[in-house]
Amino acid sequence: MIVVDGGDRACGELLLVLAGRARGLPADSPVRLIATDPAAAIDLPAWCHLTGHHFAGRGVLADDGRPYYDVVTSASGRRSDPARPWRLAPATAVPSEQESDNREEHP
Repeated sequence: MIVVDGGDRACGELLLVLAGRARGLPADSPVRLIATDPAAAIDLPAWCHLTGHHFAGRGVLADDGRPYYDVVTSASGRRSDPARPWRLAPATAVPSEQESDNREEHP
């Protein structure tokens, strides 16, 4: 299991760290994020839902009482925006000619 100690970072920064670590891992890799920010209890499950990774649960470390959150990476995980990890990365696919022709133009 990979352990990421987020310390007292705010949740946005925690998501940046987690997204960066998850990006290079194979599918089904367990990651434990240690985080004291109370928003992590809400934001981490939401980030997992957004990106397709599995939120495996949470607990408290026996030695110091800090909360931790377990995530398992997914083969079908979607990348989050590196600068704004609470959003998906922009799609890089170019629409086909037919898709472009079918779009409505808005002034």
